Amino acid sequence: MEAAGAAEEATQAAEDAAQAAAAAEALPPETAAAAPRRLLALLGDKLCTWHILKTILLGQMLSLFICGTAVTSQYLAEQYQVNTPMFQSFINYSLLLLVYTTMLAFRTGGDSLLQILKQRWWKYIFLGLADVEANYMIVKAYQYTTLTSVQLLDCFGIPVLMALSWFILRARYRLIHFIAVAVCLLGVGTMVGADILAGRQDSEGSDVVIGDVLVLLGASLYAISNVSEEYIVKNLSRVEFLGMVGLFGTIISGLQLAILEHKDLMKIQWNWKIALLFIVFALCMFGLYSFMPVVIKVTSATSVNLGILTADLYSLFFGLFLFYYKFSGLYILSFVIIMVGFILYCSTPTQTAEPTTMPQPRSAGLDNAALKLDENDSETPAVTVQFTRGESVVVSTD
Repeated sequence: MEAAGAAEEATQAAEDAAQAAAAAEALPPETAAAAPRRLLALLGDKLCTWHILKTILLGQMLSLFICGTAVTSQYLAEQYQVNTPMFQSFINYSLLLLVYTTMLAFRTGGDSLLQILKQRWWKYIFLGLADVEANYMIVKAYQYTTLTSVQLLDCFGIPVLMALSWFILRARYRLIHFIAVAVCLLGVGTMVGADILAGRQDSEGSDVVIGDVLVLLGASLYAISNVSEEYIVKNLSRVEFLGMVGLFGTIISGLQLAILEHKDLMKIQWNWKIALLFIVFALCMFGLYSFMPVVIKVTSATSVNLGILTADLYSLFFGLFLFYYKFSGLYILSFVIIMVGFILYCSTPTQTAEPTTMPQPRSAGLDNAALKLDENDSETPAVTVQFTRGESVVVSTD
């Protein structure tokens, strides 16, 4: 009996499968092809928006500014043996001081320069120190470690930035954001592999450990600076951030320049080409600092750092003509992978967690109840006087 029942069930299942297959074959081909079309339409509506397009364009503009600073610095180092990273930073901070700190000086009221210094001067000292040393450490690391190490370890700033944004800015990420970051880092790995295959890995550096530590510290300081920038830009103002960074960055970089690079500065054989390279570097760096707060206000610090991962690729493309690099198809693949990850990250906005509030106690407690009784006892009772027809006086207290 059991065998017969099993056979009947098997027969019924086979008949159901045949009916389902017949129904699928009966569907018109237009309906079967409509599902992928709807999926593509949904993806197009989600990804092909003005916000994402604007974010991509702004991010690549920042990458081109970074490319300009990298190319001019490398040209100064290779063609004229000029290595003055602190002097180059000092020029940038001085321009920020002349433009944005001057704007703050002409303000009046609570957001004037004097009021900002009275309220938050020590915070901007730490911010200026982090920004100056981040720039210096990354550039200095090239003297000790390899290009591959700098490119890979510099990405350490992205998880640090996400962690700081989680705790300080209360940003909340979804699964797609972590996938997008992983895709971008895969693109960086592809770029590094292309560098190795193209023969750009010539020297091993004088002290790899020191160089790697400098890159990690510089990337972490960049993350601190970017998170602070996002908070200030979204809660205070862009001019305040740039003005304060320009003020304290000029002071800190000027002191460090006088201590560390004054001899290198005296050795420069000045001519119009060297001066032009310094000017181009300063303008690119000034443009980067001026426009990055605008992009961060539209998106976030993490999104900006993912977008500017393509800066090294732009530098490589310029290097094909200026420094005669070998071309590799992996550079194009790397660019595409990074852009895919960047678009994925921008496709879904991050959420902001609401600040937690302490719950109010339902009962006042014994101490508070006793205090309330004392307050009631100390209050002066109200006196009511009423006159009646019989000329008697009635006095009552509440």
